[in-house]
Amino acid sequence: MSLRTSIMRSVTTALTSPTRRKLARDAAALSARLRGERATIRYFHQADDPYSHLAVQMLPRLRARYAADIEIRLVPPPADSAAPDRERLRAYGLRDAIRLARSRGLGFPADATLPTTEAVQRLQSVLADALDQGRFDDVAYAAGAALWAGDHKTLADMATRAGGQDPKLAERLLKTGEEQRAKLGHYLGGMFHFEGEWFWGVDRLGHLEARLAARGLDREAGSPLLAPAFEPSLGPPPEGAPPTIEAWFSFRSPYSWLFMPRIRHLAQAYGATLELRPILPMVMRGLAVPRIKTIYITLDCKREAERVDLPFGRIVDPVGAGAERALAVLHHAMALGLGEQFAELGLKAAFADGIALAEDEGLYGVARRAGLTDAQTAAALADDSWRQRAETNRAALLEAGLWGAPTFRITGHQAHWGQDRLYMMEEDLRAAMQGAAAPRQDG
Repeated sequence: MSLRTSIMRSVTTALTSPTRRKLARDAAALSARLRGERATIRYFHQADDPYSHLAVQMLPRLRARYAADIEIRLVPPPADSAAPDRERLRAYGLRDAIRLARSRGLGFPADATLPTTEAVQRLQSVLADALDQGRFDDVAYAAGAALWAGDHKTLADMATRAGGQDPKLAERLLKTGEEQRAKLGHYLGGMFHFEGEWFWGVDRLGHLEARLAARGLDREAGSPLLAPAFEPSLGPPPEGAPPTIEAWFSFRSPYSWLFMPRIRHLAQAYGATLELRPILPMVMRGLAVPRIKTIYITLDCKREAERVDLPFGRIVDPVGAGAERALAVLHHAMALGLGEQFAELGLKAAFADGIALAEDEGLYGVARRAGLTDAQTAAALADDSWRQRAETNRAALLEAGLWGAPTFRITGHQAHWGQDRLYMMEEDLRAAMQGAAAPRQDG
């Protein structure tokens, strides 16, 4: 094992250590008390973000349930470096939010369309005025619903009344919100921050609720969470022919590790065929991943890994040679019927076992555990034909409307992005086997 591998594994193990996390949480809570602050959740709202529109609907429920203040900040969209392929991100976020709202019992127009710049600016004026007047909870949902429903008259009327108070207020609040978000260490909208830790939208509210409960702030201790995480039910499969699931993943994506064993289990439970579609990591495809984003993703993955009972944290980043070598071996493993085993073990090696896929000792060991001989691994490493497969998969991913990993879909249906959308895939599976249309995401 190289010195670089040893250092990287040690650093990431320390970063994701539950002991370090507890110390950081305790220190943040103590610091707040010493400053005389009440327990405070900070929420960062982005007007043109559909996930923010869902998150804002949870604010009254959080206020009622938990003995914590909520401070609200308006923020602009993230910088290009933190939002690669922005147009695909916007289009996917819209259709995903429609379906997520239905799953969560929240409001979002089923026929929503992407808003114009002018409409977003109007909404920002309305929200700034409401925030200034202490009426954000009352106004934000109605105004946001008008935006997403394309109700330009209602939004224009609201903006006219708000803008007459202080036409520069929105600009100032957006600037201060962006500054505070950056100071606290994030880049997205729809984010909750509590005592040093970040939580994204309704999908991670369950983790925030657990933090609040651990601090003794839950007024209804023992009651079900307001926003629990969703997982496939794995109920008895319906009658019908099992479909094929396409699964795009990257050996550098920690979320791909959390997703791989679970999607394999889901496919097996329904008798579906799993078609692996490996791709190069984003940074090796020219898409930026800022350091602030890498740190947040790593810490978020640790929480999610604990939730789904998977090991995580002893990481050796396979970017570069590690990813390329793993893709080369996977290409041959798939031809031998060992692709799923190698994919799962390779991801586990990189994100849970601290094994360097760039080094022969690590890669050959993973390949052996997956069932390949050393001769087969050597032959794979001497063959460059995996590059064409990765490029074909990349083009198919973009055609599916997405760009990152993990992405998955039933062939012929719309794609899902993220390891927290497997329950939606199960809904699609059951619908396909019953001969029904899958629940729509595009309204």
